[in-house]
Amino acid sequence: MESQRWLPLEANPDVMNQFLKQLGLLPTWQFGDVYGLDPDLLSMVPRPVCSVLLLFPVTEKYESYRLGEEEKIKSLGQEVRSEVYFMKQTISNACGTIGLIHAVANNQDRLEFGPGSALKKFLSESRSLSPEKKAKFLEEDESIRVTHESSAQEGQTEAPSIDEKVDLHFIAFVNVGGKLYELDGRKPFPIAHGTTTEDTFLENAAEVCKEFMARDPDELRFTVVALSKV
Repeated sequence: MESQRWLPLEANPDVMNQFLKQLGLLPTWQFGDVYGLDPDLLSMVPRPVCSVLLLFPVTEKYESYRLGEEEKIKSLGQEVRSEVYFMKQTISNACGTIGLIHAVANNQDRLEFGPGSALKKFLSESRSLSPEKKAKFLEEDESIRVTHESSAQEGQTEAPSIDEKVDLHFIAFVNVGGKLYELDGRKPFPIAHGTTTEDTFLENAAEVCKEFMARDPDELRFTVVALSKV
């Protein structure tokens, strides 16, 4: 059976904030642009930050690295806390929504939801499912799909056609239990990137983002946004 395909979501904080608001997240935390990864520009980002999203190009260099990373982790293992909420991506172009779900799901102790929130309901009902079953659950969630489709058409740039191949991909970074995790629905598991704290989380996530950029020095298509307390 052919997998579902959604319109890609723009890496635009206004679009992301509106998307989450429509799904019942109260705007006590908001996404904002990160204009650069050097200390001066990071210092402009409102704190605290509870999640970082990175949009990056999926190139041959990246794919080669990703496969090598996966083999290394399968061989050596890694420690991932059981409370990390992680889901696979089975819907084409849904990486923006999955990045937002990963950001929110792993910060539910800080974020606030309105009554009847469709996102809160989705997270509560999918919490104990496997990453694969969470993906299937999203395929069947009409409220999130409809909200994604309307949000994908609200960006500043014209949305590509639903059949157009998109080689940009969203991933999320979160702090769970003092560990920095990269959550990417194309990967079989979360990627642990060492220890972090609430105070250093943005800087620690920025260091990992810099590694993505260093692997593709000729690429300029990187966007970073941060979920900050308002």
